[in-house]
This record gives sequence, C-alpha cells and structure tokens, in this order.
Amino acid sequence: MAMPTQAKYVIIGAGIHGLSTAWHLAERLRASGRGDGTDILIIDKAGIAAGASGIACGVVRNNYFQPAMRELMAQCVEVWESDPKAFSYHPVGYMQISSETMREDVASIHAQQQDIGYESVFVDGAAESMTYMKGIFDDWQAKGITSVLHEKKGGYANNTASMYGLAKKAEDLGVRILTGVEVTGFRADHGSAAVAAVETTRGTIACEQVVIAVGPWVNTLWTKLDLPKTVSIKDSQGRLHDDIPMWRYWALEEGTLGVDPNLQKTNDGQMPPVIHVDTDAPLHSDVDDSLITEEMWGIYYKPDFNFGGIQGGAMPIKVETPVDQVAIDPYGPDSPEFIVDDNFAHMWCSALAFCQKRFEGQIKHYKKEPSGGLGCFTPDSFPVFDRFRDNVTVIADSNHGYKMIGVGKLVAEELLGGKSALLEPFRFARYAEGRLHPTSNSPFPWS
Repeated sequence: MAMPTQAKYVIIGAGIHGLSTAWHLAERLRASGRGDGTDILIIDKAGIAAGASGIACGVVRNNYFQPAMRELMAQCVEVWESDPKAFSYHPVGYMQISSETMREDVASIHAQQQDIGYESVFVDGAAESMTYMKGIFDDWQAKGITSVLHEKKGGYANNTASMYGLAKKAEDLGVRILTGVEVTGFRADHGSAAVAAVETTRGTIACEQVVIAVGPWVNTLWTKLDLPKTVSIKDSQGRLHDDIPMWRYWALEEGTLGVDPNLQKTNDGQMPPVIHVDTDAPLHSDVDDSLITEEMWGIYYKPDFNFGGIQGGAMPIKVETPVDQVAIDPYGPDSPEFIVDDNFAHMWCSALAFCQKRFEGQIKHYKKEPSGGLGCFTPDSFPVFDRFRDNVTVIADSNHGYKMIGVGKLVAEELLGGKSALLEPFRFARYAEGRLHPTSNSPFPWS
C-alpha cells in the first residue's frame, strides 16, 4: 500500500483499542452518511498485535471494586459476546476467590453487579466456599478462603486471533492498516494547539483527528505531544499533592504450565471458568515446602489450547527505573530485561498446587520460554480516556487494555460529537478535581 499523505482520522496503534476504534468508527460513519472506513488510517510501528495485545493472557472479567470500571466492563463484555467466533472468545465465566481481607470488597462488587444486571453468584463463608469450589473441582484445597464471586459472564479470548478478527472487521469496512510506520512527531499549524499532521518515518500525514492507542508506549507519544510529565492530585481530604509522575511501569508476570489443558476440566467434564485467587494464607514451595511468602498474594489461571497448557500469571513487579529510561523495546518475550524468571515459575506453580491437588509436582512441566511484558500505568492505576490538543484522543488503558474491547466503540461515538457517560469518570481532570476511584484490598494494582 502506498503511503498516504492525508487521512481524516489517523489512529496510532494496531492493538485492541486502535482496531476497535477503527471498526466502530467506520460503522458509525457509514450509518450516519458522514463518510466511511476509507477516511480512517491505522498506523503501527511494528504490526497488528505486536505489542501488549499480542501477548495478553486474554482474560475478560467484570470483577472490579470501582463502580465506573464495573459499568464500563459490562459494556465491553457485550462487545466480546457480539461475535465470539470472530474474536476467538470463550465465554466460560470468571471466579474471584478470596481470603477474609477481601470479603467485604467482593461482597460489594457482587451487590453492584446485581444492580446493573450482570449475572454472578456470591458465596459467603469458609465452609460454604470450600463446598462450592469442590462442587466444581473435586481436588480444590486452597486454605483461608472465605468468599467466592462466580461471574457467569466473561472468560477469555485468544489474543492474536482476536486482534486479526478485529482487523478484518475494520478492513472489510475500508479501513487502511499500515505497519512499519513509526511516529516521530506532531505538527501544529498557524499557532494552533490542534495537530494538523502526524510526522512518521515514512512521511507526513495531514489529518483532522488523531487517536493514540499505543499501550505501554503511551509515555513516548505523550512526550511528543508536550503533555505534562507530572500532575497535581487532590486527595479525599481536599489536600493537593504536586509533582506526581504521570506514568510509571510495572513488569507483568505471566507464564504457562505445559500440561494438557484438559487437565483442568471441571467435575462434569466441561472447560472451567478463569480462576483468580487472592489470599493472605502463607504460600509454601511445592518443591521443598520452604516458605515463599506470608504477604498477600494472588494468581490467575486458565486452560488454554492456544498457549498449549495452563496459562496465567501473578502480581506485577514495580519497575524502579525512571520512566524515561525504561527500555520498552524490544518488547515482551524479546526483551532482555523484562521477562519472568525462575522465581515467578516457583511461586506460580506452587500457588497452583496450593489451590488444586492436580497441580502438585507439576512444576517440572513449566515452559521455560521468554514471557512477560511491560504495562504503563497512570498515577492511580486506572485508565485515562480524554481529548488533548483540541483534536487528539488518548486511550491510556493503564494495563487494563485487552479486556476493554468496548472502549473503541465509545471513543468512536465521541469522535463524531457524542459524549460517553461511561468514559466520563476516566478524564484527566479527575486528578486535580479529586474525583478518584476507590481502591480495593487486592494485591494487584489494577483491581
């Protein structure tokens, strides 16, 4: 494809948000008679699903302590459900299994899920939780669990396959996708703040609207747009905290146990829901019974034929390197620095054995291959969806990204002049105004 010199809409990033935005925008343009997919150009410096969307575990859930996140995720699940085949989506459900530390949080999540019509079951109490879990897995043995939230919706999708399904939907509507095109800067004309053109390694593209959807590379383009590197945040007592870094990185911890995925079938022979366990019970090694941790810990896992085993992860590790010095490229499994190590394998496989007897002694099957990646987080670890420089929409998902396939639909509506109530709680102004999201007791920064 020849390099275009102009496009009405330039979308930077061919991951979950860029592809979803392009698909929904093309649909709305055609339906409204205001254009079509040929008005939209996606550019990516590597290729479709080359970033975080291409290595994602693929979990789709509603389990959030924050009402705004919960409502947004309910909308996203609807998009996943709209075409499971195209998105390689498996609607097996999702389970949040927790110790007493999180019981009240999870009870609140369940109550509010009922308020918005999101189907789930809440099991309260240690004995009741054990009975419920043994009814699904007869070898369930996790200690210290006092609640179970079983979401009947949600599940997981195969990451790369779903991205190519999205790309096909967009291209079928005339959207152009150009790969190997890296953004080098933005040009504004006549003293205006608005971006008149996107400068790339393959030439300059004049445009009317820009969408930035680049996942962990958001800090790089944020800097090129001359947006603030620090923010002031008002806390719940009205006190202002200045010079808080806008971005920070966490290293993602995920891997695969190379056993037959059918090993994880339920008592009735079905594929199971995604399992997520957060607990403060001591975790001991499945190798030598040594103590791994007495702190709060959490894991998630699922059988996945795409990954070829039981795939999942644990809490991320905060990257202490100053944000502008973090080497994002090469990304993911190609990174010499940000991939999981033997400590992760030991912890995660021991945690699997803590939960289910069938995983005892299975660490020898852990796939010793590069895995993991980087997530770029906002100050409060929740997304920022907002417009900057008059005509630049930034989709900064703060590592909540892959499951949020529906954000592109809402952004497309706003690009055509609408206003999304679901996106409103995620505006940049919330920091200065003190409209912060509540935080849970989960060991994961994104919950």
